[in-house]
Amino acid sequence: MATVRAACASCGRANSAAWQEPSTLTMREPHCSPRASSQASLKISWKMFMVTLTARTSAASSPMTPWSRILAHFHTSPDDYSVIFTAGCTAALKLVAEAFPWVSPGPESSGSRFCYLTDSHTSVVGMRKVTMAMNVTSIPVRPEDLWSAEKLATATSDPNCLLPHLFCYPAQSNFSGTRYPLSWIGEVKSGRMCPVSVPGKWFVLLDAASHVSTSPLDLSIHQADFVPLSFYKIFGFPTGLGALLVNNRTAPLLRKTYFGGGTAAAYLAGEDFYVPRQSVVERFEDGTISFLDVIALKHGFDALERLTGGMENIKQHTFTLTQYTYTALAALRYPNGAPVVQIYSDSEFSSPEVQGPIINFNVLDDNGNIIGYSEVDKMASLYNIHLRTGCFCNTGACQRHLGISNEMVKKHHQAGHICGDNVDLVDGQPTGSVRISFGYMSTLEDAQAFLRFIIATRLRPSDGQHLLQATPGETAVPRAESEVQSAVPATMDRCSPSPQEDAPTGSQVWNDLPTAVDAVALHPPLPEATRTQQTPSEQAAGVPEGGLGPHVVTNLYLYPIKSCAAFEVTKWPLGKQGLLYDRSWMVVNHNGICLSQKQEPRLCLIQPFIDLQQRIMVIKAKGMEPIEVPLDENSERAQICQSKVCADRVNTYDCGEKISSWLSKFFGRPCHLIKQSSNFQRNARKKHGKDQSPGTTAALSLVNEAQYLLINRSSVLELHQRLNTSDENRKVELFPMKDLISRFRANIITNGTRAFEEEKWDEISIGALHFQVSGPCHRCQMICIDQHTGQRNQDVFQKLSETRERKVNFGVYLMHTSLDLSSPHFLSVGSQVLPVLKENAECHHLPSSEEHQDVIS
Repeated sequence: MATVRAACASCGRANSAAWQEPSTLTMREPHCSPRASSQASLKISWKMFMVTLTARTSAASSPMTPWSRILAHFHTSPDDYSVIFTAGCTAALKLVAEAFPWVSPGPESSGSRFCYLTDSHTSVVGMRKVTMAMNVTSIPVRPEDLWSAEKLATATSDPNCLLPHLFCYPAQSNFSGTRYPLSWIGEVKSGRMCPVSVPGKWFVLLDAASHVSTSPLDLSIHQADFVPLSFYKIFGFPTGLGALLVNNRTAPLLRKTYFGGGTAAAYLAGEDFYVPRQSVVERFEDGTISFLDVIALKHGFDALERLTGGMENIKQHTFTLTQYTYTALAALRYPNGAPVVQIYSDSEFSSPEVQGPIINFNVLDDNGNIIGYSEVDKMASLYNIHLRTGCFCNTGACQRHLGISNEMVKKHHQAGHICGDNVDLVDGQPTGSVRISFGYMSTLEDAQAFLRFIIATRLRPSDGQHLLQATPGETAVPRAESEVQSAVPATMDRCSPSPQEDAPTGSQVWNDLPTAVDAVALHPPLPEATRTQQTPSEQAAGVPEGGLGPHVVTNLYLYPIKSCAAFEVTKWPLGKQGLLYDRSWMVVNHNGICLSQKQEPRLCLIQPFIDLQQRIMVIKAKGMEPIEVPLDENSERAQICQSKVCADRVNTYDCGEKISSWLSKFFGRPCHLIKQSSNFQRNARKKHGKDQSPGTTAALSLVNEAQYLLINRSSVLELHQRLNTSDENRKVELFPMKDLISRFRANIITNGTRAFEEEKWDEISIGALHFQVSGPCHRCQMICIDQHTGQRNQDVFQKLSETRERKVNFGVYLMHTSLDLSSPHFLSVGSQVLPVLKENAECHHLPSSEEHQDVIS
């Protein structure tokens, strides 16, 4: 090993071996001894290193080198371009920003200009932070300014001025798929078209990352000075490998400050003496490149050619799919004639020369209001469709197409929205959109599956008919979901259905509680009221005649094991984290990752029961013998470990091999039961300015979001009625009230007089206890899981989405405002619930900036 390192350090790069196929390397025989195999592996690694890192002089002369193969793909050669491997397209852009020969302004010079199209990736716009440090002026250029001939500037006539300027633009917008003219390269470089009218020489950086994934690029015609790209976007592999193609006529101008391994011809450690290597590639590739991934590139290009016949075929194939999908999508109308989607584009998808295989859009309701992209994404996941949502690291295009001003972006950030989160609407205005794109492996069935999803989720009125109207002159598209369904092969899947040890311990507390292991709630008489007439909601909620006074608690549930079945009680003590033992345990896999019903729906079949007198939790499951787990932590035997809950690190301990074996047998894979350590406190995070009482911080168990979740029976009833009055559900009640209530995994169930009135509450009192309403529970696909069978059905989520119009909110989170644990506190069925309303609250339409994670696990 020392020999290998010495050789590496002395030469920096191998330059004797010629490129050959990796398959020609002889791997060790199976009968080799461990020592022999280790030596053989070492030799193979070194040989591969030597083979891959061939000298660039040899690379230029051999057509089999990966470098010449890359250049041939772009219709050029090592005579005109050099290939500098980087960690990705972003690293290539950063390299240009740092190495470009910028000139700072001075007494005799106005300084260089860095111009970039506003429809550019974040990594391009980020170059301005490098130029800013050199006092170089950065100028954003709008696409419409370059498209308008009367606004085009020409270079100031001074052929002797060589002041360098750089203009960056994408060959294809990663936001909308707009393809910008490659002719701009020659026009800008020649001075016929300039972003700004200043004397000097213009260079062009063409961001080709999005474009070259599905289209050819001929650098023999369009000779940009710098072309950054990502191989991941072309092949889907390898990640972390990109390249910067540098025009050899421009390469000598690049400057470099840092020098790494392999880039020096000579240097001294004790003196400021350094001589760079002559080749631009050797000067800029610091350290060891990802040579194993470089080997894979040649095979990637060969496979692409073999499977598709070349990039021109890919270009035509992907555009055909895109044009078909665009035409059908644009034709979708609600029965009132309103469009189903709003498409953001600069073209009519008439030609692959002006439009790439990307469709960017937002889904609308029948009133023209935008449905947040987060909701669309969650619905798509039920149909096994993965969407890209947000602004796609292209804020400039996002602002332009969605009409978002600079002030609005700042306002959204102040409201809590950051890039990459799920806050899709702020004050009803979208913060991003939805994007679909096609690649060389995309099929017509993929396009039809997407259209089927849109039709099924947006065009299903109460009478069950599916309408899809095409305007005259547009390409004919299926007029009903069944027609789209018939066009999709039967093999395509239709959908993806798709510790609280701090509680009171006095004997008085335990004597008042249910002692049976299988204790369930018995509904006591509800309080009488002054009115005698009941609403249908109250009748369905089981409220007796005359019981129309204040809201009351009708059911109490705790979920001792996160994501497992509920334990129903009539009276239960509180701890500082919520209901005692609520979500104190969780099941993890062999890597310590928490399991949820999203990945393992059978978790709902695990039924825990708490016996407070015997201090045990009994766990049952069909086909398994019941097993007991002690409630109290054995500090001597407990092995503390760290786990994660919603990005929070929590201290837990393993509950032992016995329960681990039990769970592993049930699930058919290694599992462990862990419990939150009693001496560990996890604090709730502030959400959108909400806080608890001054000087207090709410403590959490293993819940995702809040201490309690409350739902209103009247809200459940509205959903119940909508689900069971559709054509397919009229004869049989497919979703009984009890089933629906269990899907929402709430702790507190109340009766109510109006659906979703709980969303108007600011705080509530339950008996002598006071709670702050911290916000709505934003639902995910877990409500699709039947808590009695573990089966999935997307109808509940879909119908809830239709009912709530924009946000799939159901239930509200509660936090203690104050809780004195020096005396015992209980929640009981039959307790009065007294809400305090918000000011200017609306029941069905909450402020869209409020975004919460689902707590129902």
